[in-house]
Amino acid sequence: MSMINHPQTTEHSETCTTHPMARAMRLIGDMWTLMIVYNLLSGPKRFGVLLEALGNVSPKTVSQRLKMLEEIGFVERQAFAEIPPRVEYHLTEKGLALVDIMEAIQQFGERYLADSEPASPTPPSAPQSCQ
Repeated sequence: MSMINHPQTTEHSETCTTHPMARAMRLIGDMWTLMIVYNLLSGPKRFGVLLEALGNVSPKTVSQRLKMLEEIGFVERQAFAEIPPRVEYHLTEKGLALVDIMEAIQQFGERYLADSEPASPTPPSAPQSCQ
């Protein structure tokens, strides 16, 4: 099969980074971002609870994804004036708009991937549990 070579122009790459579809694909294409959203669908969670639910992932990765989700308005961070301090994360209305996408991914996995063997061993950074 031959591949057609298209010169990649600056205009093309800028469109790919600013086009809504491309931005949506980058957001939902990140496993840890989706796993955080998936875990927050059941309600507010503290950082430690999220970290534990995600399994083998670094705290830095979870922190970075939560900050990014907060910056784009999908997650809200709520700090409580208590001793010791308590912080919870919950989905905003914008974040809850991902419910249908998450359900579609779950249905796809159950329908087409539930009874098949993984193509390769689970990577060490993959989540160990899906609550």
